[in-house]
Amino acid sequence: MNLPEPGDHTAGRLGARPVPLTERPWPLPPGLHPLGLPGPRGGLLRVPAAATPGPLPLIVMLHGATGDAERALRRIAPIAEAALLVLPESEGRSWDVIEGGYGPDLERLDAALAAVFAAWPVDPRRLAIAGFSDGASYALSLALMNGDLFTHALGFSPGFAAPLGQAGRPRFFLSHGTEDQVLPIDRCGRRLAAQLQNAGYLTIYREFEGGHELPAEIALTALAFLLAEIA
Repeated sequence: MNLPEPGDHTAGRLGARPVPLTERPWPLPPGLHPLGLPGPRGGLLRVPAAATPGPLPLIVMLHGATGDAERALRRIAPIAEAALLVLPESEGRSWDVIEGGYGPDLERLDAALAAVFAAWPVDPRRLAIAGFSDGASYALSLALMNGDLFTHALGFSPGFAAPLGQAGRPRFFLSHGTEDQVLPIDRCGRRLAAQLQNAGYLTIYREFEGGHELPAEIALTALAFLLAEIA
């Protein structure tokens, strides 16, 4: 299936792209900063305190239903120092695809990414979209439709994927708790991992003993996947 051009938000397509890498100072100091999205749910940008020389890996971390940027950051805290974190917030209780269709939240995310790419030296080989629960479902969907932007997708306890098409060949990391009572593992994590693998995507799938959560060791495994040398 051929997807519409980048920037068609109702079709699930993001238009922002990294700019050529140059040596330039960081525009903001380490710590938390407003992401600058319009409205009361403006999101956050987290700048790491310690980083290796050169361009930064970037992780877009999407919160679950009724969540916010701070909650998303707490879930991914064990790996927060390893990347520039973009923490957007949905306009509604969950992401647009769940509340009527792609468009409003994708437009906001696109604007945030365009601003980040223009200001920050990011590594185009390590651009990840990640999420927990509903955020993981949205992350997997966006990665499939925008694999010409995102190199990796990190889905922690996802429920589904609803792409309108596919672009590129991103790499996937999925995790799920064996005792998850919110999104049961058999019809969610296991099914999604099998579908991605059967479609030919490089997919790492990890199960853990626990419920609807993101254990620190799972986050660290996902980070290792993102930072691994790419052949």
